[in-house]
Amino acid sequence: MDESVAVRFYKIEQLANDIYERLHQEVVKLGFSASDVALLQPSEANYRLERDPSNSEFSLIGNWLNEKGMKLGMLLFHADGSFFVEHDIVKPHPSKTGWFVEAVNAWGRGEDIRAEARLLQMPE
Repeated sequence: MDESVAVRFYKIEQLANDIYERLHQEVVKLGFSASDVALLQPSEANYRLERDPSNSEFSLIGNWLNEKGMKLGMLLFHADGSFFVEHDIVKPHPSKTGWFVEAVNAWGRGEDIRAEARLLQMPE
């Protein structure tokens, strides 16, 4: 990891871990067991800095990849303290027939972490 990226990650690492815990709570709330869905840790993402076109500040962006290099989710931390995190689930809902859980998302600013699952109806 590039030094400037590592420094930026170090600054948000605790927040990223808190977000991970909040996503995990959402998965459990849906009815999945811990072994049904394996969320990746924030430290497992590949990070880079990218200039935000709206304010010219640098945002920290991380991508979670599977073993084949396919994207499983992303973490986005803006310089103003706001963030958006998404982790794919793509599994049938454990209790709602005809629905599947596409992903879990978290967003907010600082310690204000909001989260929800994204559900979609199964195609017929």
